[in-house]
Amino acid sequence: MLYIGMTNDLERRMFEHKNKLVDGFTKNYGLDKLIYFEQFQYVNDAIKREKQLKNWNRQWKIDLIEEDNKSWTDLSSDWVY
Repeated sequence: MLYIGMTNDLERRMFEHKNKLVDGFTKNYGLDKLIYFEQFQYVNDAIKREKQLKNWNRQWKIDLIEEDNKSWTDLSSDWVY
Protein backbone atom coordinates (compact mmCIF):
# COMPACT_ATOMS: atom_id res chain seq x y z
CA MET A 1 0.00 0.00 0.00
CA LEU A 2 1.30 3.44 -0.90
CA TYR A 3 0.18 6.68 0.73
CA ILE A 4 0.77 10.18 -0.59
CA GLY A 5 0.26 13.12 1.70
CA MET A 6 1.46 16.60 2.45
CA THR A 7 2.57 18.23 5.68
CA ASN A 8 4.37 21.33 6.89
CA ASP A 9 6.19 19.29 9.57
CA LEU A 10 7.44 15.92 8.35
CA GLU A 11 9.02 14.81 11.63
CA ARG A 12 5.81 15.53 13.57
CA ARG A 13 3.73 13.75 10.97
CA MET A 14 5.97 10.68 11.03
CA PHE A 15 5.75 10.64 14.83
CA GLU A 16 1.94 10.61 14.50
CA HIS A 17 2.04 7.78 11.95
CA LYS A 18 4.53 5.64 13.87
CA ASN A 19 2.57 6.04 17.10
CA LYS A 20 -0.83 5.61 15.41
CA LEU A 21 -2.09 8.90 16.87
CA VAL A 22 -4.40 9.94 14.03
CA ASP A 23 -7.32 7.83 12.87
CA GLY A 24 -7.63 7.30 9.15
CA PHE A 25 -6.05 5.62 6.16
CA THR A 26 -2.49 5.34 7.47
CA LYS A 27 -3.58 3.98 10.84
CA ASN A 28 -6.05 1.53 9.29
CA TYR A 29 -3.38 0.11 6.97
CA GLY A 30 -0.43 0.35 9.37
CA LEU A 31 1.52 2.72 7.15
CA ASP A 32 4.40 4.17 9.15
CA LYS A 33 7.48 4.13 6.92
CA LEU A 34 8.80 7.12 5.01
CA ILE A 35 10.22 5.81 1.75
CA TYR A 36 10.19 8.97 -0.37
CA PHE A 37 9.61 12.68 0.09
CA GLU A 38 10.00 15.96 -1.73
CA GLN A 39 10.39 19.44 -0.27
CA PHE A 40 8.84 22.63 -1.58
CA GLN A 41 9.29 26.26 -0.67
CA TYR A 42 5.70 27.16 -1.51
CA VAL A 43 2.65 25.29 -0.26
CA ASN A 44 0.82 25.70 -3.58
CA ASP A 45 3.64 23.86 -5.36
CA ALA A 46 3.41 21.04 -2.82
CA ILE A 47 -0.35 20.76 -3.26
CA LYS A 48 0.01 20.68 -7.04
CA ARG A 49 2.65 17.92 -6.83
CA GLU A 50 0.56 15.89 -4.37
CA LYS A 51 -2.41 15.97 -6.73
CA GLN A 52 -0.17 15.04 -9.66
CA LEU A 53 1.30 12.02 -7.86
CA LYS A 54 -2.09 10.83 -6.67
CA ASN A 55 -3.13 10.61 -10.32
CA TRP A 56 -0.11 8.53 -11.34
CA ASN A 57 -0.41 4.80 -11.80
CA ARG A 58 1.22 2.53 -9.22
CA GLN A 59 4.22 1.57 -11.36
CA TRP A 60 5.17 5.21 -12.00
CA LYS A 61 5.14 5.78 -8.24
CA ILE A 62 7.29 2.70 -7.65
CA ASP A 63 9.74 3.84 -10.32
CA LEU A 64 9.98 7.28 -8.69
CA ILE A 65 10.65 5.76 -5.26
CA GLU A 66 13.26 3.35 -6.58
CA GLU A 67 15.22 6.10 -8.36
CA ASP A 68 16.46 7.20 -4.92
CA ASN A 69 15.53 4.37 -2.55
CA LYS A 70 15.89 1.00 -4.31
CA SER A 71 15.66 -0.97 -1.06
CA TRP A 72 12.61 0.95 0.24
CA THR A 73 14.49 1.86 3.41
CA ASP A 74 12.53 3.81 6.02
CA LEU A 75 14.11 7.26 5.68
CA SER A 76 12.84 8.23 9.11
CA SER A 77 14.18 5.17 10.95
CA ASP A 78 16.97 7.07 12.71
CA TRP A 79 14.81 10.01 13.77
CA VAL A 80 14.13 10.36 17.50
CA TYR A 81 10.52 9.60 18.48
